[in-house]
Amino acid sequence: LAQTPAAMALTTRRGGGADQPSLGFLTNRDTEVRLPRATRVKNKAPAGVQITAEQILREARELQEPEIRPPRQRITDADELADYRLGERKRFEGLVTRGGVAAWVKYARWEEGQGDLARARSVYERALDLDAARRDHALWLKYAEFEMRSRCVNHARNVWDRAVSLLPRVDQLWHNYIHMEELLGAVANARWLFERWMGWRPDIAAWNSYIKFELRYGEVERARAIYQRLVAEHPRPDTFIRYAKFEMEHGGTEQARRVYERASELLVDDEDAELLFVAFAEFEENRPEVERVRAIYKYALDRVPKGKADDLYRKFLAFEKRFGDREGIEDAVVSKQRFQYEDEVRKNPLNYDSWFDYIRLEESAGNKDRIRDVYERAIANVPPAQEKRYWQRYIYLWINYALYEELDAQDMERTREVYRAYLKLIPHKKFTFAKLWLMAAQFEIRQKNIKAARRILGNAIGMTPKGEIIQRVH
Repeated sequence: LAQTPAAMALTTRRGGGADQPSLGFLTNRDTEVRLPRATRVKNKAPAGVQITAEQILREARELQEPEIRPPRQRITDADELADYRLGERKRFEGLVTRGGVAAWVKYARWEEGQGDLARARSVYERALDLDAARRDHALWLKYAEFEMRSRCVNHARNVWDRAVSLLPRVDQLWHNYIHMEELLGAVANARWLFERWMGWRPDIAAWNSYIKFELRYGEVERARAIYQRLVAEHPRPDTFIRYAKFEMEHGGTEQARRVYERASELLVDDEDAELLFVAFAEFEENRPEVERVRAIYKYALDRVPKGKADDLYRKFLAFEKRFGDREGIEDAVVSKQRFQYEDEVRKNPLNYDSWFDYIRLEESAGNKDRIRDVYERAIANVPPAQEKRYWQRYIYLWINYALYEELDAQDMERTREVYRAYLKLIPHKKFTFAKLWLMAAQFEIRQKNIKAARRILGNAIGMTPKGEIIQRVH
């Protein structure tokens, strides 16, 4: 069938003219992606001439284009100088409107270089009118250093005084101010500044600077007074140790010992008390005072938390190996085991097996006060539930405590108090232990106190009418 011209044109646009570039369409050949054919490397050996990083950098430097620098200007008369200064000031004024402190400092340094101190001072003052710049101590430092370079001492003092008044917590301002006064030989002014600084209660470094200042001028008594104020303001082991070393150098052994003794009383509960006691012991060991050293170590081991006394114990054991006898070394070894048990019962106070091991250790050492202390701490850990199965292991702490007081300590009154305490503690309405009643009664029988034994057994029958107790009564 014959087609109209419009239909023929549509057919040509849809497919008939797709392969004809003259019609403005891309052909299949044009859109085909042709990848290069992979070539095999014929020689894999390294090249004879290797290119190093140094060669690459040297070549880049050689090919680098020269930096464009503005032409040097030569000023020949006052008018040209005035024009130059006017242009520079306009440029700096544009910089400081959008720049920070650094722009103001550059502006002031330029004015200083031009010899116009009044303008440089004016630039610094304009910068300090800005709140952000006023709080920047670097600007105050630059301003004061400018006045010092210009030998304007009173101006410099004024700047320093304003700076430390506005920013009293910035130590560098105080240090530089005091250093300037020292350079000028105004020792009294420097001391007054230190006192003013100490009124802000700074950190320890500031106090140490004050002490070193006094020692530079041979004022030992003033330095001692500052140390006393320092340890009152910062009662820490490191400050007391530094004070004691000062006394050892300028005062003597007795003065240093008094400092250590005072610190031992004040800082016994401090978290860094171990450092203090170690320093105290080493101080006495250098004298040498062997008994004092041993007493210090034992005092510290009794009071420093067990988790923080590892270094203290190691030094104590090393000390005993150097100066102690066999008994002292054994005592040091017991102290190590004591630390281990203390750590165990601290982690789990209801672990009665650890308490039994700890008690046996103290009984082998033979110190009654320690033994009783461990017993009292152990029996204080009452089972949380009032069920008999939880108490069956616990009651043997009381039994062993009573037997120790009767047989080893031979303190019958304390033994009687132990029996009374545990019979009162047990919740008899829920459960009881016939063995405890019988042991308490047998103790009274051994003491020839039959009346007390009958009373104990009578109470036992009233609370727990077990056959074993009734049989013993008969």
